[in-house]
Amino acid sequence: MKYRKFLPPVLLAVGLMAVYLGTMAPGLTWANDGVDGGALISAAATGGVAHPSGYPTYLLLASLFQALPVGTLAFRTHLLSGCMAALAALMVYFTVTELPSSPAHGNRVAGLAAALLFGLSPLLWSQAVISEVYTLHAFFCALLLWFALQPAGQDGNQWLDLGAGVVGGLALGNHLTSVFLLPPLFLGRALSSQKKWGWPSFGRTLAGLATGLLVYLALPLRALGNPAVNWGNPQTWQQFTWLVSGELYQGRLADLTLAAAAARLPDLLEILLRQLELPGLLLALIGLIYAFKPSKLHLVTLWNFAVFVTFALLYASFDSYMYLIPALLSLAVWAGIGLNALMNPALKYIRVVKPVIMVVMCIFLAGMLMVRWPQVDARPDQRAEAFAAQIVQEVPANALVFAAEDWDVFTVWYLHYALGQRPDMVVMASDLLHFDWYDQTLRSTYPQVSWPDDLFWPQTVIAANPARPVCTISWTQAVQINCSPAP
Repeated sequence: MKYRKFLPPVLLAVGLMAVYLGTMAPGLTWANDGVDGGALISAAATGGVAHPSGYPTYLLLASLFQALPVGTLAFRTHLLSGCMAALAALMVYFTVTELPSSPAHGNRVAGLAAALLFGLSPLLWSQAVISEVYTLHAFFCALLLWFALQPAGQDGNQWLDLGAGVVGGLALGNHLTSVFLLPPLFLGRALSSQKKWGWPSFGRTLAGLATGLLVYLALPLRALGNPAVNWGNPQTWQQFTWLVSGELYQGRLADLTLAAAAARLPDLLEILLRQLELPGLLLALIGLIYAFKPSKLHLVTLWNFAVFVTFALLYASFDSYMYLIPALLSLAVWAGIGLNALMNPALKYIRVVKPVIMVVMCIFLAGMLMVRWPQVDARPDQRAEAFAAQIVQEVPANALVFAAEDWDVFTVWYLHYALGQRPDMVVMASDLLHFDWYDQTLRSTYPQVSWPDDLFWPQTVIAANPARPVCTISWTQAVQINCSPAP
């Protein structure tokens, strides 16, 4: 019977994966704001480099999943997202039930409730069924939270220190906002139980961080192969730093005024609070306020919640609400602590409390599944696949194809580069033509094309290739493919 404790997490992981697979897109999709999926899949499939900050950790893992002998290339990449979401929920379970510092230590019902509230939240679930970086980010956030809460400064923890740092470096290799998790990580590893600063522990964690950050070396190595998807072409230090620093998007943090940020706050809070529904939110408040202790668990989760809500508020992009996922992780942990705070006193007097709570929890979760399934289900969204199919059919042979918006560009990249269809086309992202690195990529990808000597603009490329048909493709509410034949 010693294996009974492994049954709940196994059932949790299997159940969540079943739900994710039941709603996972079978091919390329734009569902759930997954516009970047085509670019990420294409970069992984071609040995290329993704958009800033390059996402080397994601690309390496996606390449492994793309080697699986199941489904389409896009579906295999979606599987990475589903697995990472399930693992993130598992880490919530272990944080609530297995950490000695957790008030809900040993309460598997509370751990399952917290993990399921997180795993079935619309935000995480929506990203678990498409190709995006956010579920991997959620997993790293949950793992770093677990490391930050481990006891430090004791014998035998040397490898734990090193592992915490390595995970921190790999997390930064997936998403730069993981930097917000480093302060509690280093403090958690460096402060001993005697509240003395542990320099050896700090040094091992720092060495691990440096080791994990070596994942960024994958970017210039991949760029050496001159792949068709090669953002920044990071073969020089200047191009490398431009890419990994996210310089292209840094202005989004400065574009938002305080008044505009304040106006966004109610919407972001509504999105966040809607994730747990009223019962889950009440449990989270009980766990945060009623069961509050000035412990490492509460302090680290409070930091995690505050910093990611602030970033989501200040980052001026249409999908900034995705940065609420790590904050949602804190809410789920608090909900588990809150359920434990309600159960413990009652269990002393009424033995049937635990079965009753489990029945109520199952009914509540069943209701969540019924309501949320159609909201996040990515299978019906066939817009991207239909767009790609129409491009294959309607674009004339040897055409110069110009696309501007992300969903247009990334869809045709997936079709043309990742799947290798219509190799006769010459695909160009109009908004990238002013970058030298993109011009270099086009020259190496299409050596048969006559390229201008200096400036790459649509008109200069067209003028240099008068024998080729010219097409512009776009999708707004419908497919638009406008082509002019060669003279």
